[in-house]
Amino acid sequence: MNLYSLLAARAAAGRPVRVGLIGAGKFGSMVLAQAQRIAGFHMVAVVDLNVEKARQSLERVGWAAERYAAKAVGDALKSGQTCVLDDVDAMLACDEIECIIEATGHPLAGARHALKAIDAGKHVIMVNVEADVMVGPLLAEKARQKGVIYSMAYGDQPALICELVDWGRACGFEITAAGKGMNFEPRYRYSTPETVWGFFGWTDEEVAQGDFNPKMYNSFTDGTKAAIEMAAVANGAGLDCPDDGLAFPPAGLQDLAKVFRPAADGGRMSRAGLVDIAASQEPDGREVLNNIRYGVFVTFKAHNEYARACFKQYGLLTDPSGWYASMWRPFHIIGLETSISVLSAVLRNEPTGCSKEFRGDAVATAKKDLAPGEYLDGEGGFAVWANAIPAERSLRLGALPIGLAHHVKVVRPVARDTIVTVDDVELVDDMDVVSLRREMETRFRAPAPTLLAV
Repeated sequence: MNLYSLLAARAAAGRPVRVGLIGAGKFGSMVLAQAQRIAGFHMVAVVDLNVEKARQSLERVGWAAERYAAKAVGDALKSGQTCVLDDVDAMLACDEIECIIEATGHPLAGARHALKAIDAGKHVIMVNVEADVMVGPLLAEKARQKGVIYSMAYGDQPALICELVDWGRACGFEITAAGKGMNFEPRYRYSTPETVWGFFGWTDEEVAQGDFNPKMYNSFTDGTKAAIEMAAVANGAGLDCPDDGLAFPPAGLQDLAKVFRPAADGGRMSRAGLVDIAASQEPDGREVLNNIRYGVFVTFKAHNEYARACFKQYGLLTDPSGWYASMWRPFHIIGLETSISVLSAVLRNEPTGCSKEFRGDAVATAKKDLAPGEYLDGEGGFAVWANAIPAERSLRLGALPIGLAHHVKVVRPVARDTIVTVDDVELVDDMDVVSLRREMETRFRAPAPTLLAV
C-alpha cells in the first residue's frame, strides 16, 4: 500500500532505485514502457544479445534517444541515463545496481544470469518462469544465503496467483484450487511455430508489425506455458499439480467455485489444493460465457455455517451449495506491473511470490512420435509440449524437465503424448545447468517415508 511513498522518499534523498534489465523482448519492452515514467526508478542498463534490437524496443515504447545515449554503465550512473549493451557481466559488476530483472525467456541463460546476479549480491526478479520452474527453489535458497531477494515477477500470472493464495490463507480460508484463465482447446496441443498465428486469428501483416516470437506464442498455445506457470505456482504457493497433468476444464466466472472444488463435492478437482487452468473455450471451440482468459483465480471454502452465510450476504460467486467461493483478478498486464516486484524487493526486502519447495515440475512430452537421431527444440517448438505433474512423479519417472529439452538428441523412440525421460535423450551440452538441476533435485527431493510412517 505504500511502495510509492517509500520510492518517493528514496528519490527525495537523491537515492533512486537502480535497476538492470536482461532481455528487451516483449516483456522487457513492457517493463521499459513504464520505467521511464516512474520518478526515482533508474533503469541503469539494458542488456540484450542484439543491442540494435534493444534500442528499437526503447524507441518503440517511447523513450527519447537522449535517455539511452550513455556509452557505458558508469556513464549511465553519472548522467541518470540508460546504457544499452550486450555484456551481462559488465552490468553485474556495477555495485550501485540493486536489482536485476531477468526477462530473456531462455531457461538455460536465465538460470546462469540469476546465479551470477545472486553471487553479485543483487536482488533478482525472475520473469523467466521457464528457468524458475527448472531450478527456482535452489536459486531462492542461494539468494537467501546471500541476503538478497529472489522473486517472481508481479504482473505475470504466477506472482498474481500466489498473491491471491496468500490473501485467502491470510483471511483464514482453505484454498481449494488456484489457477488462471487461458484460451485452450485440445487441438491446440499440437500447434507448431508455423501454425500458431492462425490460432490467434492474426494476419501476417499484424504479426510483422509487432514484436512477436512464434515459439513463445506457440508455447502459450500448446499448453506448455500453462504447465510451466502452474508448476511454478505449486512451488511458490504450497499447492500441487494434478497427478496426470492439467485438465483445462472450461469455466466462466459464474462457475469457478463449482468446477474448481473436489470431485467428492461435485467439482472437477480430484482433491483440494491443486492448480489447474480455466479454459476460455469449450472443447468444440465455443467461447465460454464470462470467461477469465486473461485473469487469475482462487477458489476457497467456508469453514462453518456463519462464514458460508457471509459469502451469500456479501455477493460472492459460490457453488450451488454455498460452501465454495471464488476470488479473481480479471486481467494481468505483465511487464507494465513488474516495477511492483522491483520496489518490493529493494524497499521492503520482500518477494512478490517465490519458489519455496519442489512440488511441481514441467516435463517434456512428445508432440509427435520421436525417433532416435531427432532433436528436441524446447518449449513452443515442433517436438515437445510440457506437462505439469507432481515433482515426486517426475523424479520417479526420471522425466526430462522442459527447460533442458533444448537442442538435445533423442536416443530412444518416444511415442506421441509420452513423457520424455532423461534416458531418452543425450545430454552433452549445458552441463553446468544440468548440474544445477541435479543439485536442486537432490536438495529438495522429498524424503522417503520411514517404517514408522507407513
